[in-house]
Amino acid sequence: MTSSGLSDTQTLRKRARAHVEQGAITSGYRADRDTVLKLLNEALATEIVCSLRYRRHFFMVKGISSEGVATEFQEHAAQELEHADWIAARIVQLGGEPNFSPAGMLERSHAEYVEADSLVSMIRENLVAERIAIESYSEMISYIGDKDPTTRRLLEGILAVEEEHAEDLVSLLEGNVG
Repeated sequence: MTSSGLSDTQTLRKRARAHVEQGAITSGYRADRDTVLKLLNEALATEIVCSLRYRRHFFMVKGISSEGVATEFQEHAAQELEHADWIAARIVQLGGEPNFSPAGMLERSHAEYVEADSLVSMIRENLVAERIAIESYSEMISYIGDKDPTTRRLLEGILAVEEEHAEDLVSLLEGNVG
C-alpha cells in the first residue's frame, strides 16, 4: 500500500493472480454477492414480466389513440428485454446463473402481469409496473451503495430508462387518452 492508500503494482499483480478463476470478482468486491445475485435475478424476472406485459398490450390495444400507444408499448417491451439481457450478463460476471425459468417467474418479479382490457387500463397497469420498478431499483441502488460500483451503475442506467417510461405513460394518459 502506498502513502496515498493505493496498492503498489506488485500487490495488484499478486492479488490479480490469487483466485483467478473468480474472474471479475476480486478482493476489492465488498458486496454480499449472494444477496446481489438474488436481487439481480428478481430484477431479471421483473424485466421479463414487464416485457411480456408490454408485448401483450401492444397486440391487444384498440381504439382511436391505439396506434401511437401500441408503438410506445412495443418500444418499451424491447427496452425491458434489453435490460433483462444486461442484468443476465452481470449475473454471469458475478459468478451466478441467470434464472430464466418460467416456473416461479411471477413470484420472483416485483411487477405483476396484468392483462388489462382497455387502452386506459393498459397504460395505467404499465405505469404502475414502472413505478414499482423505479422504487425497486432505487432501493437496490441504495443497498449496493459503493460496495459494487459496476452493478450500481447498471441499475442506475436501467432506472433512468424506467423513469422515462413512466413519463411517457403519464403523457399518454394526460395527452392522448385522458
